Amino acid sequence: MEIENHKEEVPFSYYEEKFLTFSPEEIRSRLSALEWDGEAFTVKLLNRSFRITCPRYSIQALDGGPVPPLPTQTFLLRYLMESRDVQWQGQWKTFREMPWGEMYIKPYTGRVLTRAAFTFGMKKEKFRAAGEKLGGIPVKHGDVGFCFDLIGDYRMQILIWEGDEEFPPNAQVLYSDNFSEGFAAEDRVVAGDILISMIKANL
Repeated sequence: MEIENHKEEVPFSYYEEKFLTFSPEEIRSRLSALEWDGEAFTVKLLNRSFRITCPRYSIQALDGGPVPPLPTQTFLLRYLMESRDVQWQGQWKTFREMPWGEMYIKPYTGRVLTRAAFTFGMKKEKFRAAGEKLGGIPVKHGDVGFCFDLIGDYRMQILIWEGDEEFPPNAQVLYSDNFSEGFAAEDRVVAGDILISMIKANL
């Protein structure tokens, strides 16, 4: 297949090929709660479930909807290949507070926090409706905020402060503390991207 979108297709193709070297047994030893039917894993991302075959990768949306875009599929592949069970201790952390957070904070701020603020900060009620539709649990922080089960035992909060004539909109994203050990910094950035995109799709 000729690759046209190098930014998305090159990393996806790399991890798709690398996935061939992984056995279901090795993945299940790290992610013990994943459902395995002998051919494929069932992976729930936010409120959608996907069937992912292993070791030869294919993906099917179990709700009959479209498969996610390539960056999300790459995230799912990396989750299966690199993540592991880490118990949540009940604390929340900002991106900056986690390993390598300070190094990635500038691109993270633009790609996640600023995007969230200006996507949702002037559409508070639409954001509220979209968060509820996506299965989010309302939280008391921010003008509007939700907690989501992202994947496995990993949770995220997204908080929005509405903008007005005097102040621009603002946003914060919080991660359950097990993200510090269960995901690399670049995957935490992508997790924020995915959360915003899936909420936006329900506006």
